[in-house]
Amino acid sequence: MEELKLNQEWDKVFPKSEKVESKKVTFKNHFGITLVADMYVPKEYDGKLPAIAVSGPFGAVKEQSSGLYAQEMAERGFLTIAFDPSFTGESSGEPRYMNSPDINVEDFQSAVDFLSNLENVDNEKISIIGICGWGGMALQTACIDTRIKATIASTMYDMSRVTGNGYFDGEDSEEARYNKRVAINNQRTEDFKAGEYKLGGGVIDPLPEDAPQFVKDYHAYYKTPRGYHKRSLNSNGGWNVTAGTSLLNTRLFYYSKEIRNAVMIVHGDKAHSYYFGKDAYENMIKDSKYANNKEFLSIEGVSHCDLYDQKDIIPFDKIEEFIRKNLK
Repeated sequence: MEELKLNQEWDKVFPKSEKVESKKVTFKNHFGITLVADMYVPKEYDGKLPAIAVSGPFGAVKEQSSGLYAQEMAERGFLTIAFDPSFTGESSGEPRYMNSPDINVEDFQSAVDFLSNLENVDNEKISIIGICGWGGMALQTACIDTRIKATIASTMYDMSRVTGNGYFDGEDSEEARYNKRVAINNQRTEDFKAGEYKLGGGVIDPLPEDAPQFVKDYHAYYKTPRGYHKRSLNSNGGWNVTAGTSLLNTRLFYYSKEIRNAVMIVHGDKAHSYYFGKDAYENMIKDSKYANNKEFLSIEGVSHCDLYDQKDIIPFDKIEEFIRKNLK
């Protein structure tokens, strides 16, 4: 039984709220990996609470954006958890800095398992929020988990699409994908020989002058006091080079038009990732019998990283309204 070393001090990148209590909790997923989460509970409440599990961005930790979302929703009367996905942050799983769409969906499902069994939670009123790449994982989880009453995908990435097609589908060809397969499999051989996994690097630093704006935005969050965290992959060494193996061989959201419960995709129209959210929404509602409880919230003039931590921009009022409306 592995022993996790959990930090008990407040080490988030956002201020602590005086309106909620917070503590560390742990639970196992079906792969036997122990997930670590921060739980946020309103200091004052009556009866059982609706609950929300939050994760993301992809390569971030719970002390960053997901924790900010979770604390804010707890201030609004929800019991929330922000968790570190398998292989990252304070959660267990070896080797470190891997990802898998199957295991990451299971991470969300095990968070729902955990919330469903808390005495102070109404297990008929559970929702999830995913940010960035975890917005896509949240949508994929909604395809399989019927216990989730409302799903919010904020500033989402389709990680399978960007892995297989490159940014803006610029590498959407058989030859480009073949070259990626060759590179990733050659790296597997080298990693086995070396006895360790080569890291791909987090957000680039120092920042080149000609970097695209979205890369500058990532740098402004992950590499500055605004969002830097010592356990964050994006702030430091990044994922293993071979971590994208499964995503290169997968396509998410195949059954999204069969999701019966509520889904809202939130995106800023200036985000480089806008097309992920827009296309995922359109594919979800096309020829679907369940389109009446699906929404796409487009926010004018807002970039991808604005929805990480800018509380005057993140539409928390509308997120709360959408979730509560669909818990009834």
